[in-house]
Amino acid sequence: MYKRFSDFVKAGDLIDRPGKILLGISGGVDSMVMFNLFLETDYPFAAAHCNFNLRGEESDQDQYFVAQECIKNNIHLHFKKFDTVNYSQERGISLQMAARELRYTWFNQLISENGYLSVAIAHNKNDLAETMLINIIRGTGIRGLTGIKEKRGNIIRPLLFAERIDITRHAIKHKVTFREDSSNIDIKYKRNRIRHRIIPEFEKISDSFVKNLYSTACRLKDVEIVFNEAVKNKFNELCTETDNEFRLNIKSLLSLNPLPSYLYEFLKNWNFPREMIPDIIISLKGPSGKQFYSSTHKLVKDRESLIIRPLQHEAVSRYYIEEETTELHEPLKLKISKMEMFSGFRIPADPEIACLDLNVLHFPLLLRKWQKGDYFQPLGMNGLKKLSDFFIDNKFSLIEKEKIWLLTSGNKIVWITGHRIDDRFKITERTKDILMVEIFH
Repeated sequence: MYKRFSDFVKAGDLIDRPGKILLGISGGVDSMVMFNLFLETDYPFAAAHCNFNLRGEESDQDQYFVAQECIKNNIHLHFKKFDTVNYSQERGISLQMAARELRYTWFNQLISENGYLSVAIAHNKNDLAETMLINIIRGTGIRGLTGIKEKRGNIIRPLLFAERIDITRHAIKHKVTFREDSSNIDIKYKRNRIRHRIIPEFEKISDSFVKNLYSTACRLKDVEIVFNEAVKNKFNELCTETDNEFRLNIKSLLSLNPLPSYLYEFLKNWNFPREMIPDIIISLKGPSGKQFYSSTHKLVKDRESLIIRPLQHEAVSRYYIEEETTELHEPLKLKISKMEMFSGFRIPADPEIACLDLNVLHFPLLLRKWQKGDYFQPLGMNGLKKLSDFFIDNKFSLIEKEKIWLLTSGNKIVWITGHRIDDRFKITERTKDILMVEIFH
């Protein structure tokens, strides 16, 4: 197992330069075997443990167990407790999605603050097989059929070479201690149902089922590379760009086969959903002027081309707020006031009022529209979040997103007006002066 692990890491170039890896350690058999493999192969690493407070005392015992193992082996441990239930309810998402967001936001923060090369997650071949089946159930393309990748961005998965049974055998043979997570047997969760009910049925037909799915995923990864290269070449033939305006030649588009697949691959770069593609294809032979919108772009059917423009080009105005400004009438009606912090001050619960720490703001402030790639640190969160993800989580419609104005200081978002301030500008016990910004109608 040690040699297979080292060979897999080297073959996949998972650790491509000197430095420390951050290991995500839950305390379960997969992550503790990964912990053991890193110890025995001398890769420098630290560990991180998330306590999601979802299983009461059991969650605390997991944290204690991981801490003791790190102390025993002289490994630095980062750990954090999360209020996962509250986070889930605030954003209207499942507990599993909430835990995932909290986990990866925190991991990214640790990587940024401590200079780790990447974070290692203990996914194995069985996890990959489960993910493929989940994606098939949801409906998917080539990308979804490739399952889990051994390396994506700053995440590596150095156990993807092993099946769960290999990992368990290694734990027994080398006396690797671990804890069982009781939630892993609860079949109300889709993944657990597939793990405990569906895959065992396939294995009755072929005991190589998991291994064969892994081999299929590897072949499909190669197919995906060829496919993406073909799409890229065709896109470069058909598309022209001028001043951030893109044009796709309609005559050339109509010669493509299969057109729906090509057009989706072209337009997904601008966030147009697959469900919109049939209507766009119908418009190709219709009159000029038909318009379609994604979350970030506008598509217009012209006589000879599909024209794609960023939505920001529809409203490029920027409004500056100087330190002495007390009112603003465009694009929003704002009242702006300053006051000294005083004992007993209570922050209004009204989302149309922002109370900010005046001393961390840099004037002039700027009101502008949101842009693709914008991110902020939502009030109450430690990590950064893409604005596009915030809109999705809070179920913003396209029209609502287009109406949003951002109050910014320097290159940082201070307030999504009428919705949420950035945690970095909130009132704290150290605040001496307050800037209050109020929307009035």
